[in-house]
Amino acid sequence: MQILHLKETVNFMSYRKIAMVFSAILMIASVISLATNKLNFGLDFTGGTLIEVGFEQPADLKKIRQVMTDNGFADAKVQFYGSSRDVVIRLGIREDVKAEMLGNEILALLESGSGQKVDMRRIEYVGASVGDELAEQGGLAMLTALICILMYVAFRFEWRFAVGSVVALFHDVLLTLGLFSILNLEFDLTVLAAILAVIGYSLNDTIVVSDRIRENFRKIRNSNSEEVINISLTQTLSRTIITSFTTLIVLAALFFRGGELIHGFATALLFGVFVGTYSSIYVASLVALGLGISREDLIPEVIEKEGADQEAMMP
Repeated sequence: MQILHLKETVNFMSYRKIAMVFSAILMIASVISLATNKLNFGLDFTGGTLIEVGFEQPADLKKIRQVMTDNGFADAKVQFYGSSRDVVIRLGIREDVKAEMLGNEILALLESGSGQKVDMRRIEYVGASVGDELAEQGGLAMLTALICILMYVAFRFEWRFAVGSVVALFHDVLLTLGLFSILNLEFDLTVLAAILAVIGYSLNDTIVVSDRIRENFRKIRNSNSEEVINISLTQTLSRTIITSFTTLIVLAALFFRGGELIHGFATALLFGVFVGTYSSIYVASLVALGLGISREDLIPEVIEKEGADQEAMMP
């Protein structure tokens, strides 16, 4: 299915220096933010108590924060949850305090401080050891995925494509983490799942492009590496646009109508689709080109059998 009927090849690689500077700026900004602001880890990773309550009238977050601070809960993080009447309060770990007793205490403080009837919607508790284990296992999952992808692409195509694919995936993950750090969005298990999905999406796009480049290196004999990559990217452009657009439609529906529970998941995937599409066009192909990918690297060597010349001479 072709939505673009391009008569001429798009010279993608002519913009590679601009793409390199653009990616470098975004990656440096992400690293700086991660080093200074860090990630706003949810209770899945830090441990603690999450309390969701509902007010009769729109809640005053500033007043609620003041009430929590005045009563010994200065570490409380208070925010709206979907509407101005629904509020989520996150508390750090408190030893020897049951979640139910803590919830009742918070509920009484909110009712006395706001003068409204407050309903308890839910209360969740995650221990510190569980949070540390989840953080460690999540990091190992991403590292394992990248190593397996490196091995697969190196075996399936060529090591230059493998390096380009892993660099592109690292680029996508770093920028997504940087987005959550810069905007101070909560990073929980659903966001981690979204990042793993971004890795899969970006890899799929990169594999399609790499396969077309390899095919064109075998078919086109009078073009250099840069021209072959430009031809391949142009040929796969329609497929890339269709895939990205249809995916974005679904993710936009989840983002706007899916509710707060999957808002972080949809945010990570929305951003990941954009950077994944960009990295499959520029980052992966650019790295492979920079490493000197050529037609000889993708054409299997013909091994002559011993005595083949004598057989050819026989009538």
